[in-house]
Amino acid sequence: MGIRNLTTISDFLLLGFSEHPEQQALLFRLFLGMYLVTVFGNLLIILAIGSDTHLHTPMYFFLANLSFIDTCFTCTIVPKVLVNIQTQHYTISYTGCLMQMYFFMAFALLDDFLLAVMAYDRYVAICLPLHYTTIMRPQCCLLLVATSWLCSHFLAFSLILLMSRFSFCASHSISHFFCDLLPLLKLACSDTHIFQVMMFIEAALSGVVPLTCVLTSYVHIIHTIFRVPSARGKQKVFSTCGPHLTVVTLFYGTVFLIYFQPSSSYSSNTGIVASVIYTMVTPMLNPFIYSLRNKDMKRALWRLLGCGKCSTP
Repeated sequence: MGIRNLTTISDFLLLGFSEHPEQQALLFRLFLGMYLVTVFGNLLIILAIGSDTHLHTPMYFFLANLSFIDTCFTCTIVPKVLVNIQTQHYTISYTGCLMQMYFFMAFALLDDFLLAVMAYDRYVAICLPLHYTTIMRPQCCLLLVATSWLCSHFLAFSLILLMSRFSFCASHSISHFFCDLLPLLKLACSDTHIFQVMMFIEAALSGVVPLTCVLTSYVHIIHTIFRVPSARGKQKVFSTCGPHLTVVTLFYGTVFLIYFQPSSSYSSNTGIVASVIYTMVTPMLNPFIYSLRNKDMKRALWRLLGCGKCSTP
């Protein structure tokens, strides 16, 4: 079917949580609490790292960037969800929908790339410790982060450019709580074959390649750990890598569940549950995952909160 003029399209309906009116108050309190914890926790991580010179290392530089990205990622989705639930007004403009989708994809892809960069950093620190300062010098760290930002925004923009050419001749009701690719794709009456091919190519570039980097890094790290003679040394390495591996598992598990499938087999209920996990739960847990077992982070957080003389366990 030919592409039609989209000037008649004014808005979409986000129906993700509207089908359960009796749960609206509970969902609002739950999501608001998670949002506040996410923003406050990640900002604390950024401020703690910035204020403590002992944490001005590549690992914490990448962690500060991850916290900033998670904050932006959550702010792209959750405020609109809270407003929709509170006002019982579930519309979003066509332009607003594309903008939300663009920033959602850009920050999700950025998370993807940065997790791979953090895995590479741990690989160099553990497997090539004598060369760490040479390889992970400040210029290299900045280049890795800048490249991640450029690639993620380029890939997101290319998909949005294709999506903006679609016509939506059926319902304008999206069975989701934000403008996501697959739910919106189900509403298109244009030929989406090229878009889906492009989407799977980008998924391979932004998902499979970074994940391969993460897995390869951890295979080498685990091999090195088993060669460490002391149990204390092994425990120290595990405490350094464990939080990152936990975040990787949460993020990639939910992302692969949703996006590595054809749009025809997409289930809205499964998509909503998985989306809540990686848009709200994972960003909220990251500050706890990275700080609870990290003595340096806990010390910096105590100092930031004015408890510099407090002892940390």
